Amino acid sequence: MRPTVHDIAAEAGVSLATVDRVLNGRPGVRRQTVERVEKAVHRLGYIRDLTAANLARRRIYPLVFIIPSGPNSFMRVLEAEIASAMQRSPIDRTSIRIETVPPFDPDAIVRVLDAIDPKTVTGVALVATDTEEIRAAVDRLIDQGVQVATLVSDLPGSRRVHYCGIDNIAAGRTAGNLIGRFCAGRSGKVLVVAGSLKLSDHMDRASGFAAVLEAEFPDLAIVGPVETNDDADTVGQAVGAALDADPAIVAIYNLGAGNRGLIEGIAARPARRLSVVAHEVTEHSRRALADGVFDAIINQDCGHEVRSAIRVLKAHADGLDPLSDQERIRIDIFLKDNLP
Repeated sequence: MRPTVHDIAAEAGVSLATVDRVLNGRPGVRRQTVERVEKAVHRLGYIRDLTAANLARRRIYPLVFIIPSGPNSFMRVLEAEIASAMQRSPIDRTSIRIETVPPFDPDAIVRVLDAIDPKTVTGVALVATDTEEIRAAVDRLIDQGVQVATLVSDLPGSRRVHYCGIDNIAAGRTAGNLIGRFCAGRSGKVLVVAGSLKLSDHMDRASGFAAVLEAEFPDLAIVGPVETNDDADTVGQAVGAALDADPAIVAIYNLGAGNRGLIEGIAARPARRLSVVAHEVTEHSRRALADGVFDAIINQDCGHEVRSAIRVLKAHADGLDPLSDQERIRIDIFLKDNLP
């Protein structure tokens, strides 16, 4: 059986209260007594259950979520999931606040990160543009003892403790296989629409998509990626201009947001027969899939991502490793037939 604090007290010849003070680093214990307790812990092989200890102490974990502002539908759903987590704070023993920053504004993210007080914040989860300045700001926070996890889009090269999101290379490869099968027997071009290739998730999706088309569907050539900053109006204009300029486009892959603009661009050209794959189930994409405008939607469960970020930040704050299976975010594929 695992040794307990009662065993430590008996081994060291001290009271339970003294053991508790030593294990929790509280003052009021003589140096010689501290050494006796520590030697007893070592001899018995005692491993402290930090989760139980923090629960008993009613520890609160102050967390900050940093996400883009603006009309991006997926980000607003993500924000709603964070707000839902805030309602569960008394149960999860968290104190959560949301910081919104202009989309694709690295300087704004750095300002928010640098303003965080490590004395009052346990962990940060952020959706970030992948830049050297943001990676440096994340590393500065980690050096000050604040746990940092990335959300939706990763920061390769930073010392963040965890990435809460899907495998975006696999998501891009999935889109490539779907487009290839939807276009079976047809040759032509595929228009790829991205938000920004400064986002690691968008870069990874584009890379995975291109790898599959090149290897398995050589009759389909890629046009783009066209960067639109995930703005629906810009997406609509870019899609319309590309379709008007190139009659060989037979499919569209929107690996970012702005699906409202994509729908409008396609609807304005009803004679075009297009295979379309997009990301995230939102109000607009759901309707497009149900109406047959989209052929498939690749989705990630942002509620799972938020809950994962909370668990991971709490675990690392306690010096524990999260359960990898529990934190794996799956890639969902929805057709009109299985749309939830």
